[in-house]
Amino acid sequence: MDKKSIADKARTALSPVKPAGPETMGDARALFMAKRTDAGRSLPAYYLVYFLLVDLLGFKNSGQFEKVAWSVPVDYNGKAFVVEHRKLGLGIFATDLPADEPDAEEIAKRIRAAVDAAKPYFDHLADQAADTSRLNVENRAAELYARHEYFLIQYEAKRAEAEARRKERVTKKRGSVTTTAFPAISIRREAKWLALSAIESFFSWTEHVFIHIAILQGALLTGRDVKRLANANWHDKFKTALDLSDSDTRKFYDELTIVRQQLRNFDAHGSFGKNRDAFSFHSAAGAVPLRLPYQRTSDDFRFGRGVEFVDHDAIELIRSFTDHLWSGARTPAKLYIQESGLPLILTQAADGTYADAMSSEEAMTEFMDYQMALHDRYANMDF
Repeated sequence: MDKKSIADKARTALSPVKPAGPETMGDARALFMAKRTDAGRSLPAYYLVYFLLVDLLGFKNSGQFEKVAWSVPVDYNGKAFVVEHRKLGLGIFATDLPADEPDAEEIAKRIRAAVDAAKPYFDHLADQAADTSRLNVENRAAELYARHEYFLIQYEAKRAEAEARRKERVTKKRGSVTTTAFPAISIRREAKWLALSAIESFFSWTEHVFIHIAILQGALLTGRDVKRLANANWHDKFKTALDLSDSDTRKFYDELTIVRQQLRNFDAHGSFGKNRDAFSFHSAAGAVPLRLPYQRTSDDFRFGRGVEFVDHDAIELIRSFTDHLWSGARTPAKLYIQESGLPLILTQAADGTYADAMSSEEAMTEFMDYQMALHDRYANMDF
C-alpha cells in the first residue's frame, strides 16, 4: 500500500478543508459553544472520518471531553468548524447558524469524497487488524437462543394439542357420503415442522456459541483465528470448543452428528438428502426406495429416515446437550455469552484475562460487572 499516494488523493478531494490553525480559530472558546449542523448528518461512519482526518491526513484531535469522544477543528476558507463525535452521533458543528449551514454542506461533501479516495487505506487497516488481537467479536448468542426457544415452545404446544385431541374425530355428511377426519394427524405434522425449525435454529446457535466458548478458553486469539473457525464446518467448531475425550461429550457429538446429517442437512438440501434418499426404482412390486433397509449404516439417523423422525427424541437430545454444554468448567462461559450480551474481546483472551474469569462463576460475575460498567460509560461518553 502506498500510503502517501492515497493521502495525496484524499487531501486533494478534501481541499479546501484543512486543519484549523491559530489564524483560523480566533476565539477558540467559541467552538465549545458550536451547534450541530444539518449537513453533518450526511457524513460517513464516524470511524472512517476519524481514520481519514486524524490517522491518514494528520489533523489534530483535540481529545475527549464530557459526552465527546473526539474533536477535530477544521478550516474552510478561513472559517473554523468542528468535526466531532458526540454522544448523539458524528457531526459538523458551527458557531453561526443558520449562516454557516451552506459551508457545512460543502465540508460534508468534501469529506465524503475524501473517504471514497481513502478506501484502500481503510482496507489496509482492516487487514492489519485481522492479524492482531485488538478486535471485538459480536455476541448474538442470546438472540439466537431466543429464536430456538421460541420454536421449542411452539413445538411443545402443538405436540400437547395433538395428544389432547388424539381421539377426536370430525364427521361430515354430504348427501349419502360421510367423511371422517382426525385433527390430530395434521396437528402432529405441524409439530414436526416446528421441531425441524427448532433443530435448525439449535445448530445456528451452537455454531455461534462454539466460537465464543473457544475464545473464552483461549483457543482463538486473533481475527484470523476466528475467521478460520467461522468458515469451518459445525464439526470443527464443536471439537474446538469441547473436549471429545470426555465420554459424555463424545456421545453427544456422535448423536448430534447423526441429527445434523439426517435431519438438518436433509431438510436444508430441499429434502433430497445426499444418500439417494429421494429416489424410488421401478419394479414388478411397484416403486421401491433406492436406499433399501439393509443398506443402512451405523451412521443412519436412529430416530427414523428422512423427515420421518421421532421429533420428541431429537428435541430431548438437543435439550440434554444444552444442559451439558453449560456444565462443569463451562458454567462461567454461560454467564458471559448468554447473559451479559457483551462482545468477546480478543485482547482479553490473549492476555489471560478470560482465563482468570473462567476460573469460577464468582470471578466471571465480578469481571462482567466491571465490563458492563465500562461499556455503559463508553456508550454514554462519560470521559
